[in-house]
Order: sequence, then C-alpha cells, then structure tokens
Amino acid sequence: MANSTTSHRPPVIAPSMLKCDFGNLNGEIERLERAGSNWLHWDVMDGHFVPNMSYGAMVIQSVRPRTKAFFEAHLMISDPAKYLDDYLKAGCDAITFHIEAVPEPLELLRRIKAAGRKAGLAINPCTPSGWIEPFLAECDLVLVMSVEPGFGGQKFKPEVLDKAKALKSKLSPHALLSIDGGIAAPTIASAAAAGCQIFVAGSAIFDEPDYQKAIQNLEQLANVEN
Repeated sequence: MANSTTSHRPPVIAPSMLKCDFGNLNGEIERLERAGSNWLHWDVMDGHFVPNMSYGAMVIQSVRPRTKAFFEAHLMISDPAKYLDDYLKAGCDAITFHIEAVPEPLELLRRIKAAGRKAGLAINPCTPSGWIEPFLAECDLVLVMSVEPGFGGQKFKPEVLDKAKALKSKLSPHALLSIDGGIAAPTIASAAAAGCQIFVAGSAIFDEPDYQKAIQNLEQLANVEN
C-alpha cells in the first residue's frame, strides 16, 4: 500500500553510536539523553560484509539498562540470522539488516517481528530499490544508505534521494523511512523532502560541543511536510 495517507511525523534524529567516544560510553549516552535524544543507532560491522569492524551485542547489552532510549541495531554483517538472538537478548527495539546480505529476507523479518521487535531492511546506494520492494509489507523500517556502508564521515550521495522517494511511495502507512550517511545541516532538508523520517547522524552531532543544539538544529532543518 502506498504511504500517501500517512500524516506528517516529526523528524527523529538518531545519533550514530559509531562516532561516539567509546572511552566514555556511559557519559556519551547521558549527554545524548540530556540533549533530548530518544533513538540510538548502533552500527554493527563484521569485517566481512563491510571492510571494517565495530562492537557487538555485548556492548549494546551492557548499556541497555542505563537508558530508556529506543535502540536500533543496524547489522552490517554477512549472516544476521546467525546472531539475531544475541541482539534480541541485548534489548534492541529494532533490528535492521541488509538486503544484499539476505536476498530472501522474509523469514528473518518475521522472526524479528515474532519477538515483538521492529524489523527493518537496509539498502546500499548502488542496489536497485526493486530488490526490497517485494518485502516492504513486512518492514517496520526501511533504511536507505546514502554512503557505502562501513565507515563514518563519508560524503552524502544525493542520487539516493530518488530511491528514497520511490520507496516512500510504496511503504505501508505504519512503516518509517530512514537514511544514513553524510546527514548534516547541508543535506538533511533534501532527505526530509524525499520522505525520510529518521535521520542517522554521526559527525553532525558528535563533532559538536553542544549535542542538544546540534540535534535541535537538525530537527528544525528536517521539519518539512512530506
């Protein structure tokens, strides 16, 4: 079902925890909470699906009791089904995995939803939207990558906005469209105009001295009707 009847939702700025100071992880979460952040985006990389490695379920589980924020695990890994139970146990509220890693994702999407969590599919910049369109009805969340996954600080690829628009028009009314990669003051408004509602931001928050001011600025720029 097309999403033409969905009412306007306020934008959600989701800090990408990949860019935080892991030497002071608890402090970073406290700062984000004071800044009004209620959605934390955890990028999980295995060194195989993407050419880099990050943290795993143990790190997420260790901080889960310290905040009531919504936790989304973005699994940039080759075999998300193998490790799904670890991220469910860690307390993730949403689990997003890549269509490039799981070309037939229905079973895994349904496993996530059966566990009472939100199920998401991510798509890389060069992957045609047609790869995930048959599965949109099972998605609570679709994540459009506006950079190649694996490294923070990359330049936003504006060509993905047409893909975002196409996917938004086909999403179920309950589903959210998210974008990740190069999201900052110069890019967030165009992403919002393309229909995105969740904006994963790393450097645009963590490189700023005042997290609250950074998040509020991004929210204002993204607060457009779509």
